[in-house]
Amino acid sequence: MTSSSTTTPRRLPRRGIQMTENALAEVRRLCEGRSEDLILRVGVKGGGCSGLTYTMDFEDAANIGERDEVFDHDGFKLVSDKKSLLFLYGLVLDYSDELLGGGFQFNNPNAERTCSCGSSFSA
Repeated sequence: MTSSSTTTPRRLPRRGIQMTENALAEVRRLCEGRSEDLILRVGVKGGGCSGLTYTMDFEDAANIGERDEVFDHDGFKLVSDKKSLLFLYGLVLDYSDELLGGGFQFNNPNAERTCSCGSSFSA
C-alpha cells in the first residue's frame, strides 16, 4: 500500500519591499511639483562590482504592467518586476542625509556580498 501526502510550505507574511519613514519622506520631496501619477520603480540588473546592480527611477503609473508587483506605502506606490523581486524580496529602502554615506540605502537580506559603494551586490 502506498500513501501519498502533500506538504504545503508554510506561508510567510508578505513583506515585499519596505520603505523607512526617511525614505518615504525623501521620495515624496523628490516628487514635489511633478505629476501626481508617479511611482517609484525599484529593480535589479546585471553589472557592478558584485554582479548585480540596484535600479531606481520614477515613472508614470500608467507603466505598471501585469508582471509588476505593487507595494503601497502610505499612499505612495513602489513597483518592482517579478524577476527583480527574486533578489529584492524583504528589501528595506532607507534614506540618510549624512554628509558621508548619505543617500538611499538598500538593506537587502538576500545579498550575500555588497560593494563598498552600496549600489551593487551578489546573491
